[in-house]
Amino acid sequence: MTTMTDGAIDCDIHPGVPDIKRLLRYMEPFWQDSFVARGLDGFDMMSYPLNAPITCRPDWRVQGQRPGAELAHMQRDALDAFGISLAVCNPLTGGQVSVSESMGAAICSAVNDWVIEHWLDKDARLRASIVVPAQAPYLAVEEIERRAGDRRFVQILMPVACEMMLGRSYYWPIYEAAVKHDLPIGLHAGSMYRYAPTSTGWPSHYLHDYVAQSNTFEDQLLSLMSNGIFTKFPSLRVVLIESGVTWLPGFIWRAVKTWRGVRAEVPWVNRSPADIVRENVRLTVQPIDAPPDSQVIERIIEQIDCDRMLLFASDYPHWQFEGDAMLPGGLSPALLQRIRVDNPLETYPRLKETVQ
Repeated sequence: MTTMTDGAIDCDIHPGVPDIKRLLRYMEPFWQDSFVARGLDGFDMMSYPLNAPITCRPDWRVQGQRPGAELAHMQRDALDAFGISLAVCNPLTGGQVSVSESMGAAICSAVNDWVIEHWLDKDARLRASIVVPAQAPYLAVEEIERRAGDRRFVQILMPVACEMMLGRSYYWPIYEAAVKHDLPIGLHAGSMYRYAPTSTGWPSHYLHDYVAQSNTFEDQLLSLMSNGIFTKFPSLRVVLIESGVTWLPGFIWRAVKTWRGVRAEVPWVNRSPADIVRENVRLTVQPIDAPPDSQVIERIIEQIDCDRMLLFASDYPHWQFEGDAMLPGGLSPALLQRIRVDNPLETYPRLKETVQ
């Protein structure tokens, strides 16, 4: 396995978003009173089961504290330990789960303000994604406009499983805002739980829910392509975060094969799905769903015919790898440079403003 050396750009790091009570001061008085009156001020938005082994590495855990809650611990355990030069904070928040559009927007706005005060303002290496209420595209655009002027926000973050397929015109205002500000859309593993995460119903266990996420990524990528999103918004970049990577070669092969047979149905898809994926889609490599063998990764890159798609990510504080080794050993120096530095810089234009 390969450990990191100085200069890596981490495209997925998770600050521990606090409960509603600690977010209240970032909200307007109406929402402060409303959450307390409804008894929701103690609501905890923890997205991972607290005691699950993958939620946090044992030596990173602090008794009585949510994983990733303290900047000092992130600096010690991830930024300094892994030699990370820049890291993109992706707060996983319950604001995107709220059925109420306005309540969800209030939570998302509070999380973005909290990230600024407690993380971005305190470490120059940190950047962040704009958390938006995907259940309300026009409110999401308002939040994008509110925060896009802060160049430390480098991406727009949404859960991969929303209220409907992401290629629908319902979401186009978000993509238009993303293109306007040259911000990638980050689709993170997770759900708003409007529908079952599988095509045949609700799973009985977290294990099933977790593994089924890769199918959702495939579905949403197909939706974006078949609805012509990358034709209407050709410069739009979509980052699949925690999707895994081993499914991609088979997905591309089947998408191309079927498109050749039925493309008269979707004349707006005027490029091969393989070309669309290579040009507009990126994937984080942690957690990596492949054996600890560099030949597997190199074979995947050969099959997709592109070394620009994979982005380094630690997924801190979640623990998906052994020790400090986040990539298989034996990768060529050129490929490591691409995954660790070059690809993130090409994907997130605002990061270049720091390194130039």
